[in-house]
Amino acid sequence: MKAPKNRRVLVVGCAAATPLGMGLEQTWQRAVRGESGLRLLTRCSVGFPAVVGEIPDWDPNKCSFATPKEVVNWNAAFVFLTMEMCKQALEDARLEMDGDTGPRTACLVGSAINGTDAYREAMVALEQFGPNRVSPFLLPNVCANVPAGKAGALLGFTGPIFSPQGACASGNHAIAMGARMLRDGDSDFALVGGVEMPLVAEIVHGFANMNATFKLRSTDRAQRAPALASRPFSSDRRGFVLAEGAAVLVLASEDAMRAHGLAARAEVAGVGLTSDACHFTRPHRPTIVRAIRDAIDDAGIDAGAIGNLNAHGTSTMAGDTVEVECLREVFGPHLPCLPISANKSQIGHSLGAAAAIEAALAVEGLRRQIMLPTLNYLPDPSFGDLDIVRETRSKAHETVLSNAFGFGGTNCCVVFRGV
Repeated sequence: MKAPKNRRVLVVGCAAATPLGMGLEQTWQRAVRGESGLRLLTRCSVGFPAVVGEIPDWDPNKCSFATPKEVVNWNAAFVFLTMEMCKQALEDARLEMDGDTGPRTACLVGSAINGTDAYREAMVALEQFGPNRVSPFLLPNVCANVPAGKAGALLGFTGPIFSPQGACASGNHAIAMGARMLRDGDSDFALVGGVEMPLVAEIVHGFANMNATFKLRSTDRAQRAPALASRPFSSDRRGFVLAEGAAVLVLASEDAMRAHGLAARAEVAGVGLTSDACHFTRPHRPTIVRAIRDAIDDAGIDAGAIGNLNAHGTSTMAGDTVEVECLREVFGPHLPCLPISANKSQIGHSLGAAAAIEAALAVEGLRRQIMLPTLNYLPDPSFGDLDIVRETRSKAHETVLSNAFGFGGTNCCVVFRGV
């Protein structure tokens, strides 16, 4: 194997679709204003009032490349959304795919649920109309790598494509693996991120039955205002809010970026990846601490140099508690001086897309020198003196640590540096 080239890796473009808006700019503007994208579920019918995050105005028929026939055949929502995000991200980066750039562009887009919606439609067709009504497109619709392949066919890139499967850390896994491919010289550009469309009845009920997601109660402060349901690190947190979402970042090696006249937004400065070998859902402190420390060490800095934390912050009792314990161990006396933002308070938890969206927001925050708020926060006495960013804060910072942890005990943390 050839020796790695040890190239710097820069973020040169971003695209996002969240409950705050169908686009990164709309998402950012609403996030800065302290708005929430959470509301009662409309995508499907379940047996209780579920608070979720839905992408407003998402309709695959509005995609410029979608024909009515294709929309019927490709009925897994993450397929067209992945294609649209890759298209928007390349446009944002002003990177054209041609005979030079196409073969040197990779695509790594993760998802936790994949094409569950298409599988559900196939099951209904089988039960109601018989086996001949099961779509011949079913298997491609549930393949995790196919959306990236469809994006390549649309946009013209022919570098490596695959789907990092890291549950709720998938987006960060995509960024980490893509960055290392560019660092080592396997590709010059990479589309990396996550896409998730999980609002299917069985998925909603499954999370509710495992007591992972928020449930409305008559005495809860979110009863009249669903926007109050997601409360990372709050004393009355009661589970995460399931959400749709997507984000794709365009990474470029420094030499390729300069050769093509692209503009850097931030640098992927360090990554840390570990697994728990402990429990399939409960986070494990020692291995999470190691992932955070590895990311900081990979960036060549010490913990005190981190200027902002984009927390995993799911709003679960156990998850938030363990994350704070890990932060105390890593940052020690510096922790009360570290501003903490938790984007899930505004957009919910989009599983495999969450870390990618949070990365896009962290990069935008570095570019604009703004830290986004953590909504609905009521101090938890057991957490001590944390600097939770409660309102949008303008503050100079050079680095952001973005945490992501997933089912199966998978952890991936990324440090972004301003440029």
